[in-house]
Amino acid sequence: MNQDYPAGSDPYPSAPPPEPVVRWRLPAKTPYVTYFMIASCVLVYIAQRVTDATMGTDLPALYGMKINAAIIAGQYWRLLTPMWLHGSITHIFFNMYALYVIGRGLEQQYGHLRYAILYLVSGFAGNVLSFLLTANPSLGASTAIFGLVAAEGIFIFQNRKLFRNARSMLGNVILIVAINLGLGLVGNMDNNGHLGGLVGGLLLAWFGGPLWKVNPMLGGFELADERDNSRMIVAGTAVALLFGALALFLK
Repeated sequence: MNQDYPAGSDPYPSAPPPEPVVRWRLPAKTPYVTYFMIASCVLVYIAQRVTDATMGTDLPALYGMKINAAIIAGQYWRLLTPMWLHGSITHIFFNMYALYVIGRGLEQQYGHLRYAILYLVSGFAGNVLSFLLTANPSLGASTAIFGLVAAEGIFIFQNRKLFRNARSMLGNVILIVAINLGLGLVGNMDNNGHLGGLVGGLLLAWFGGPLWKVNPMLGGFELADERDNSRMIVAGTAVALLFGALALFLK
């Protein structure tokens, strides 16, 4: 049977055009810094439990947790070392789980160096605010983890044109922050430390985090980061100096 086609039509239509290629080269493939932080926190926690069981004293916490009087006396390392210390198995489990879930993707987006600066300076900022506003001793990686959560939110906001559901993603980040800060009001968590880490991470991500632009290429597009490591180094130095000055002059 013969089939008639309207005049001007193509009985053999061409194949649909290929989907455009989108090339996105992440700065890091394997999140080595995240894995190192998890492993080192676990090892330090084992040392905490071993010294407590054998000597009757948690030596890492004794010499590393945030104790205001010791910091005033000159033990400034206590504004960093609490990030490796935890008070219980549930404490370290939930912190390391959050670090594993949030940190891996964020490190891939940031690259190893920028991510390490983000983590350490956020934790430092959290411990400084805890030092200024919380009298009780404190310890835990959550100061740095709150900085990572803030950075994830800033990353989504600044690159929102690349996400179909940016608004709902931002809503989820805000909800996570609100829930955890709310839990800090009814428990024995150091909310001032969490807020400090949140502010530190927000500042670092806003000025030094990835900012992707779309460049056309043959057959599609390429996503390229407008910022490099130098921006994060400058931002990290500025935020560290800001919070260091607050600790030095306000206490």
